[in-house]
Amino acid sequence: MRNVFSPEPFSRPPRVTVSPPGPITALLRFAAPSDPLAAQPRWRLLRNPVQVVTAHTLDEVGSALKAVEQAVAEGLYAAGFVTYEAAPAFDPTLVTHPSGEMPLLWFALFTNFEELDDLPGSTSNFSLGAWTPDGPETEYAAAITEIRRQIAEGNTYQVNHTLRLRAPFAGDDLALFTALSRAQPTFYSAYLNAGRWRVLSVSPELFFSVAGGEIVTRPMKGTAPRGGTPEEDAARVAALRASPKERAENLMIVDLLRNDLGRVSRFGTVTVPRLFEVETYPTLHTMTSMVRAELRPSVRLAEVFGALFPCGSVTGAPKVNTMRLIRRLEPAPRGVYCGAVGYLSPGDEMVFNVPIRTVTLDMARGTAEYGVGGGVTWDSTPEGEYAEVLTKAAVVRGLVTGEQS
Repeated sequence: MRNVFSPEPFSRPPRVTVSPPGPITALLRFAAPSDPLAAQPRWRLLRNPVQVVTAHTLDEVGSALKAVEQAVAEGLYAAGFVTYEAAPAFDPTLVTHPSGEMPLLWFALFTNFEELDDLPGSTSNFSLGAWTPDGPETEYAAAITEIRRQIAEGNTYQVNHTLRLRAPFAGDDLALFTALSRAQPTFYSAYLNAGRWRVLSVSPELFFSVAGGEIVTRPMKGTAPRGGTPEEDAARVAALRASPKERAENLMIVDLLRNDLGRVSRFGTVTVPRLFEVETYPTLHTMTSMVRAELRPSVRLAEVFGALFPCGSVTGAPKVNTMRLIRRLEPAPRGVYCGAVGYLSPGDEMVFNVPIRTVTLDMARGTAEYGVGGGVTWDSTPEGEYAEVLTKAAVVRGLVTGEQS
């Protein structure tokens, strides 16, 4: 059994800086924790942070989360990200690639925020070059074959195998985020300006939300492309909902998250109120479920991350063995993709997404990166998994240049 994270008494302190007044730092449109299936929420705009907390090494992550949580307890608002490669900070048995140049954790702290009905306008342009995968289709197919061999040997049940698409980028990152948001409006969209790094997330997936002592998570597993007609679209929804492969894939992750939530929840309170529901977006249909529980008293943010991170929907099951296989088969770190993006508000309210459908910009190098993948089970085929990757990449492959106003 994995250990629930407990901060070390001599962990390295986080890096805290005072940020000068500047442009928009964060834009988030997240469903309220009290009702994750409510109507489309308003945008939350945050600018001019009073502090920025970062962690660049694993031994800084725990103290950084503690500093963020303490600042929120004192009345500040926080918005930021935790990368996939921060996982060993919570449990050293979770293996990842080295993180590279990007911080493992970044949170900006604010005294207040504004609410907007729509994104602020921009008259600037952006341009994207051709998206190039970090490996050929044959390499992806070989990885799927190896995963099926590992499943046959009993080393894993499901692996979320991913690849990275990269493209040259120039221009206004906020204009690109606006285009992404309009191409795929979701319940968990976020823009973060972390200086050199910009995170543009139009994720439909809730990692977890906390409010009133209750924690909710909504894993997504199972995908189908949109149909060309209403009749074809309805048929694809019905086929997705009835698919034994997709239902098994979803159920494996629901069971994993039930187990993870049990580590920080009151005994007997973990429930699954929604199972195998299908949500529809402009480019795809996806299957989702909901797991809910009551947190134990005095459970802190680092403990929640220690129990849940990374989300099982982007690792597979069992988590420890599967993450080792991911490290061996994927050639590069995931970064913010498959980590967590979210906010914390005074009063113990917090919401984090699973940053799928997420573009990360390196403004220093002028590059964009977009991670995409899917859950591989015994019933998977290389052709089917690669087709799913193309379906999930459709939202960015159509964005080449644009002007927003």
